[in-house]
Amino acid sequence: MSSFANTTPFASNPIRTKAELAQYLIGLLDALAPHTSPGGARIHLGFTGTHYDEAAAQLEGFSRPIWGLASLLAGGGSYPGVERWVKGFASGTNPDHEEFWGNMRNKDQRMVECSAIGFSLSVAREQLWDPLPAEGKRHLEEWLGGMNDKEMPNTNWLWFRVFANLGLSKVGSPRFDAKRMKADLDHLDTFYIGDGWSRDGPEGVVQLDYYSSSFAIQYAQLVYSKLAEKEDPERCEEFRNRARQFALDFVHYFDEEGRAIPFGRSLTYRAAMSSFWGALAFADVEPPAPLTWGAVKGLQLRNLRYWARQPGAYNTDGTFTIGFCYPNHNMTENYNSPGSPYWFCKSFIALALPESHPFWATAEEPYPGALRNTVKPLYKPLHIATNLGGHTYILSSGQQCSYPVKQSAAKYGKFAYSSAFGYSVPVGSLTLEELGADSALALSDDDGEVWKVRRDTREARIEDGKWLHSMWYPWKDVSVETWLIPPTPDVPLWHLRIHRIKSGRKLLSAEGGWAIYGQGPDDRALEPSTGEAFGTLENGAEARATSKAGVSGIAELRQRSSRKGRAMRTDANTNLMVSRAVMPTLMDEHESGQGDIWLVTAVFGLPSAIGENGAAPGWEAEWRKRPAIPQEIAALMA
Repeated sequence: MSSFANTTPFASNPIRTKAELAQYLIGLLDALAPHTSPGGARIHLGFTGTHYDEAAAQLEGFSRPIWGLASLLAGGGSYPGVERWVKGFASGTNPDHEEFWGNMRNKDQRMVECSAIGFSLSVAREQLWDPLPAEGKRHLEEWLGGMNDKEMPNTNWLWFRVFANLGLSKVGSPRFDAKRMKADLDHLDTFYIGDGWSRDGPEGVVQLDYYSSSFAIQYAQLVYSKLAEKEDPERCEEFRNRARQFALDFVHYFDEEGRAIPFGRSLTYRAAMSSFWGALAFADVEPPAPLTWGAVKGLQLRNLRYWARQPGAYNTDGTFTIGFCYPNHNMTENYNSPGSPYWFCKSFIALALPESHPFWATAEEPYPGALRNTVKPLYKPLHIATNLGGHTYILSSGQQCSYPVKQSAAKYGKFAYSSAFGYSVPVGSLTLEELGADSALALSDDDGEVWKVRRDTREARIEDGKWLHSMWYPWKDVSVETWLIPPTPDVPLWHLRIHRIKSGRKLLSAEGGWAIYGQGPDDRALEPSTGEAFGTLENGAEARATSKAGVSGIAELRQRSSRKGRAMRTDANTNLMVSRAVMPTLMDEHESGQGDIWLVTAVFGLPSAIGENGAAPGWEAEWRKRPAIPQEIAALMA
């Protein structure tokens, strides 16, 4: 197949040095110039809508690149287009200018964008604040300070007001509200639950996604610990201690290729998923063993290199698309405007560091050897992470969004999430192919008209460090008890799912394995095959798909004759990683009142290494193995 379109404007950049990282950022900033308004205050990148107004959406396009621009300037770099943002500060905050952003109201999207602006005033005052005329400075501080008496969501959003006040304090503004900032920080500390982890909200919230780490809380704590060290030393040291603990968990969400495990909402922010590592360096936190400065550098730069090479992440002019590995509005949120993906620019914070900093002065190292081929229970987020056999993924039970969010069952309720295979989201509601039920058990009580998957997970816990155990109640007279058992060294490419269903109604079930790239070497749909050749296999109670992306398979272990394997071709654009996918699936029917219905499912996955065409040869020997049912659970089935 021709590969003429399979590139990006940034693919040739090796991104190994500070200068090369700066070059990447400058390319992104340059691409925004044609989309910038005459007054500089708005950047318009598209016509899709959000739940908030268009002025706020165009403010997003203006503000979010500042995370990168301010870091570049703080580290001694320069950018010829910096005057676009200086001009924009003056225009956007002037109530009499046609590009005025509008004053903030309660729970206003404009509050989110204050965080990047506050950061920029804190680290790049000379380039972004000092050039403003007196009137421009007055307007900017009045606009930023306007959020201090407004209601904010009881979430990570409170950090945005902290950063606004931090910026105001750094420029000596009378609109700085020290009392408000301390109250916000004290309240944010109540989100902390131990072991370095903070939930994204008050007690009762079970949401520990990338907002708990790179997108917001950990990142903000680290940046604050550097910028407020003199004024708030005790809190800053606590934040650094949290980061040291958190790093030893968070590293398990990254694979050797640089990819982060897609999980939760807002994944259109892409490389922002890795920005914790740059923030750790910015805050001068010595990496805890077995992490080193070389390892931290590798975790950050490999992820950036991965995204620099994803063609679907960019429009032809070098601006970001809305989506993940390709443009995809099925997986985005109602708050994702065309400017939203530039939260990505938080991952450029290492540009604020001098060349002499250990992050830059140390040679990049691969993923730590001591952390390879491991299984790690992560008790706070209710995940079990593994990279046994070269496949990095998490088993997951218990998290859910505390408020309505699009596709929340897919983003939080699946059994597993993979750095290589990602996850899938529904694109419709009429067929199983539209549902995208990878790493899920889908149930229907109306012959397949409507399918339900796990969303509201109850009673979730990690038992004795061995497996995840949880309950799900899709209907009042149906309960599903699930055990998720990680791989073991003797069968490293399999994980096990065991379900006990009690139902007062007739059900259909469909359990999906990993969704995988569904095209052959000629770019046509995969055809049936045997052995290790690319193609699909349906054989009784097992199914498999093999392509350039690797191998995905699923098998029933309890010899349920009614359970049939199917290599299901999901609807286009369901999967985050690839737009055309095949999902090995087990189908079954269940009569009501049968007593306990046991489904014992083994799931196989082996990704190809980046740059390789398919899984490493010899994988079929691993496929022929099967994991054992733990004795404690087998006893319940007897």
